[in-house]
Amino acid sequence: MDIILLERIAKLGGMGDEVTVKDGYARNYLLPKGKALRANKTNRARFEAERTQLEARNEERKTVAQGVADKLNGNTYIAVRSAGETGQLYGSVAARDIVETLSQNDFNIGRSQVELRAPIKVIGLHDVLIQLHPEVEATITMNVARSEDEAVRQAAGEDLTRRDAFDGEDEATEESELSIEDVFENPDDVEIDEDGNVVSADEIETAAADGDLNAQDNADESAAESGDEAEASQNEDEAKA
Repeated sequence: MDIILLERIAKLGGMGDEVTVKDGYARNYLLPKGKALRANKTNRARFEAERTQLEARNEERKTVAQGVADKLNGNTYIAVRSAGETGQLYGSVAARDIVETLSQNDFNIGRSQVELRAPIKVIGLHDVLIQLHPEVEATITMNVARSEDEAVRQAAGEDLTRRDAFDGEDEATEESELSIEDVFENPDDVEIDEDGNVVSADEIETAAADGDLNAQDNADESAAESGDEAEASQNEDEAKA
């Protein structure tokens, strides 16, 4: 759908620009929110007639937003959440949580103004962009920690995630907890050899067979050697005679 923008829209254009957008986006958001008009002869004339008024209204909103940004930009807010030793949250900090936190601090911000691509799922300091106006934004920091004390330590620069320390330990723990059932589909087909190693029944049978063959080979070699010795002794006796 072709529309006329009544204010600056990120990635689309500025006030008065005619752009093409998907029908659903126009019908469900831009048109009902008063951010655009359908691009036709009548609306073009309407826009030009109201342009001065629209620009004045936009400037007023921009000024108000800038005032909020001056108070909000650079602020840090603490969110206490339960988390594991590696810092992974058991829940998350989403846009609605940030809106609630800002509301408790006298900032009336809508969820759509919080630019958070995905919920925060690990403790630490996280920068969050707040879009106050198409031309005004502010950045806050969410200090997500397991306690107020840890939040203070994080703010001082301490890393409490301990990722490196626990990654190896977790892997080692996982390996040590593996059972025979985790490794073999049929545990009845495995045994522990005399050295404490897990081996399959096939390997044991093969090893046994190899042992039997080796024993047979040794017996055959011994018999052959005995035969050779007997034959040598007979030849020696015949030579003496």
